[in-house]
Amino acid sequence: MRLKIDDLLKKHGYHRAGRHSVVKTCLWLNRSLRGEESCYKSRFYGIQSHRCIQMTPTLSCNHRCLHCWRPIEVPVPLPTSSDWDSPVEIKGSIIAEQMRLISGYGGSETTDMAALEEARKPNQVAISLAGEPTLYPHLPELIDEFKADGMTTFVVSNGTQPDMIAKIAPTQLYISLNAPDEETYLRVCNPCGNFWEDIKRSLKVMGARRSGKGAMVVTGEGATTRTRTRTAIRITLIKGFNIFDPAGYARLLLMAEPDYIEVKAYMHVGFSRKRLGRDAMPEHEEVLSFASEICDETGYRIVDDVGVSRVVLLSR
Repeated sequence: MRLKIDDLLKKHGYHRAGRHSVVKTCLWLNRSLRGEESCYKSRFYGIQSHRCIQMTPTLSCNHRCLHCWRPIEVPVPLPTSSDWDSPVEIKGSIIAEQMRLISGYGGSETTDMAALEEARKPNQVAISLAGEPTLYPHLPELIDEFKADGMTTFVVSNGTQPDMIAKIAPTQLYISLNAPDEETYLRVCNPCGNFWEDIKRSLKVMGARRSGKGAMVVTGEGATTRTRTRTAIRITLIKGFNIFDPAGYARLLLMAEPDYIEVKAYMHVGFSRKRLGRDAMPEHEEVLSFASEICDETGYRIVDDVGVSRVVLLSR
């Protein structure tokens, strides 16, 4: 099984770092290093694409979402408790592998050398590449390791581990919400069990952050403190599957009261092409229209959008 998943990962540009972590340079890093456009996160949140590391501490996931671009058909079992790499090991191996991956840009005439020099000093980690990061039992400490080096962190979670959601304190926490109700959730996310109630608990945990009850973080003296994490809900719209019932989405969104809501089109890329047709990918105008309906139900408003990524940003 390990050989098969490694072959798939290598074919699609994923690179092992340690025993179970993975890193990959994304399309937007490539474009940014060539002086071209950056990821929509640059416009929305000020992230420099060429200084961002895209990684995951585990390839294991308890969802098999229809729209996932990863090879979910090849399950990856969770390591045993003794087989997990430590946060220090993960940070070191991830940064070393990222430096190896970007080293090849130094020999290209199209590379912006100033940007490449900046890329050698990454300042952002997107813990969102594959798998479900909250299944890694030492995720709070991993976030702290990156933070100690002055790096910001974005964690993208499916919300199935509310206890871990309550413990972590990244710079920005995303929860993916891809259904307005339980039946649609089971169809779209195809989970290994029913985690619908856990997801709702995670949304309530996120709402507690909004009200000032941030994650409890243990300091070096053993005391605890609460930290403020910027929060976001990401809704991936799949035509014919989950673009309906804005009021249902609104009820869930108002549990979380996120700082931001991202409404984004499913993109027909990677392994999702084996499960969904190109016609499942909404046009940007459809995303804008549904985002407006969510605004009507929640009191949020559209503050920005990026057509090339088919994404709309909502905020209060």
